[in-house]
Amino acid sequence: MFSCSKTDVDLIVHNANVYTVDNQFNKANAFAIKDGKFVAIGTDKEILRHYEAAYTLDAQKQSIYPGFIDGHCHFVGYGELKVRYADLNGSKSYEEVLERLAKHDEGNDSEWLLGRGWDQNLWEVKAFPENTELNRRFPNKKVLITRVDGHAVLASDNILNIIGLDKNSKVDGGEVLLNKKGKPSGILLDNAADMAKAIIPPLDNAQRIKALKIAQRDCFSLGLTGVTDAGLDICSIALIDSLQQEGVLKMKINAMINPDDETMDYFMKFGVIEKERLTVRSVKIYADGALGSRGARLLEPYSDAPETSGLIVESEEFYDHVCEKAYNAGYQVCCHAIGDGGVRMILNEYAKFLKGKNDLRWRIEHSQVVHPEDFALYKKYSIIPSIQATHCTSDMPWAEDRLGSERVKGAYAYKTLLAQNGWLINGTDFPIEHVSPLRTFYSSVARKHLTDNRLTREEALKSMTIWAAKGYFAESRKGSIEIGKEADFVILSEDIMTVEDEKIPEVKVVNTFINGEMVY
Repeated sequence: MFSCSKTDVDLIVHNANVYTVDNQFNKANAFAIKDGKFVAIGTDKEILRHYEAAYTLDAQKQSIYPGFIDGHCHFVGYGELKVRYADLNGSKSYEEVLERLAKHDEGNDSEWLLGRGWDQNLWEVKAFPENTELNRRFPNKKVLITRVDGHAVLASDNILNIIGLDKNSKVDGGEVLLNKKGKPSGILLDNAADMAKAIIPPLDNAQRIKALKIAQRDCFSLGLTGVTDAGLDICSIALIDSLQQEGVLKMKINAMINPDDETMDYFMKFGVIEKERLTVRSVKIYADGALGSRGARLLEPYSDAPETSGLIVESEEFYDHVCEKAYNAGYQVCCHAIGDGGVRMILNEYAKFLKGKNDLRWRIEHSQVVHPEDFALYKKYSIIPSIQATHCTSDMPWAEDRLGSERVKGAYAYKTLLAQNGWLINGTDFPIEHVSPLRTFYSSVARKHLTDNRLTREEALKSMTIWAAKGYFAESRKGSIEIGKEADFVILSEDIMTVEDEKIPEVKVVNTFINGEMVY
């Protein structure tokens, strides 16, 4: 007699439009999940005939994709902002910034008043603000408000006094801007800004846990099942690990470590750390600042500020030291580089260690402005660009002013970068940009001006799924819907591979699953 028994699984999803994002970019209608992994993928008939489950989900023809992975963000920092910072994003004037700060400060008994997200490029007067009104309106507060890119701050005078910065101060890799009277305006760039941030009291443990939960909640609601956090300390990674072990934190996190010797020595002694939900195998460094605050290092002066070419924030000895440690430990180096001067510097730095073709997957985060002669170095040394497509669309109103009509042709050149190694990583850099990966997808495929370097929809989807996983050597475990891989997937209200460009931002996340468990 023939047996007609079916194989028991935990979950069957059927009647779906499934993009597997496997090597052939195959599609399917159904799949089965057991013990958190995909065990079968095929047609409705095949899956329903051979498998049965306690829970069967009829997707009602909706589209399913591998769980989205943010290839570069600040997950921990985003949660902290939600807990204690005034939201200054989208403010249309400095006066609006001040009004939002005042509202945020109502009932705030802390001596600190913090905010983030202002962008002078959105104001009618596009100049950096000064701290005069901060000092006048909040005389008993230590006020520190961070620009949207994180590379510039406006600090009240009492903060400048605490960190000892005045009109004569020189900061390596940073700058103290002066007002017309020759006094500090309160604007600090890059390493000078970091000096101010360093005196902010840390969150207590309960606040840190709350912040991580908020970040996870928001990410799940937008279809993210994994993130790469670009720069964390020992305590943050230890807390993430403990909460993941307890089942409180289910988000999968690739944690880049900070480049101080204490942090590097602590993690590198263990070698590569790869757990079910936590990966530690890379170190994050900075070449330069940001374009919006003119800290990005350019080979030639800024077109709209010819007195400056931006900053390299560390010494050659520092880069040599970190790269050597990482190379010897089998760790990736991931370097923030925005300007063509910063990109060229770090390409040449990497070349000292990589020599030629390799599979070490050292990354240049942002790769935002690249000199035409330098694109080939990505290919020569197998260096992977990690882009954030929403930076392009956010910067469109003013990027050409900064760079000029010729130099901007090498900016946000995603198709050219993709051609070097055949793949790249995409992300948002949240909270600098919005968390939503669908905005990343939209900005990748539908950008309307600047250089003509749009990605195809297939390339964009790969850049935020399988290639984002490949960005930290996780492509054998996640990033596509394939047998044996972790069952991370997202169900959307519309098919982003076929819907009209203008409708992509309107697409909603219906459900998010991690290891076959519905988390949203």
